[in-house]
Amino acid sequence: MKAKGKIHKFGANVDTDVIIPARYLNTADPKELASHCMEDIDSDFKNKVRNGDIIVADDNFGCGSSREHAPIAIKASGISCVIAPTFARIFYRNAINIGLPILECREASESIEEGDEVSIDFDTGTITDITKSETYSAEPFPDFIKEIMDAGGLMNSIKNRAASDGGEDQE
Repeated sequence: MKAKGKIHKFGANVDTDVIIPARYLNTADPKELASHCMEDIDSDFKNKVRNGDIIVADDNFGCGSSREHAPIAIKASGISCVIAPTFARIFYRNAINIGLPILECREASESIEEGDEVSIDFDTGTITDITKSETYSAEPFPDFIKEIMDAGGLMNSIKNRAASDGGEDQE
């Protein structure tokens, strides 16, 4: 699995209220959530982001509430990956659950700048800043998380596994 896109850079402690403001939580429609993603921190984000783009942030990305709306809004906006030195644990799990790749890499977070073009190889954890010709290493996903990501999220992964088991009852 690979990703390639332009960087949208954010600072530390970007919380879920900034990712998707509470006033929009009355919908579960991913496209509607995407149209408001990051608007309180970057009002033009929805117009700048393109499919495949990547968010790079500083420490504690996704802190705040446990709402799944935040990673859903990010993924639906077209973001292919979020890179940060650290993530709030519940955000990390919610991102995995919905199939939004996230990587922890302090060096990449500190060096990559807004607008840089970056490619990511999720199998190796290699992050390449094409603009600067620099490479960084993140911990690649273990196989069970790769399976979840490849399926597009946890529920799809479970459905795929059940289908491959032939739907037979397990004793």
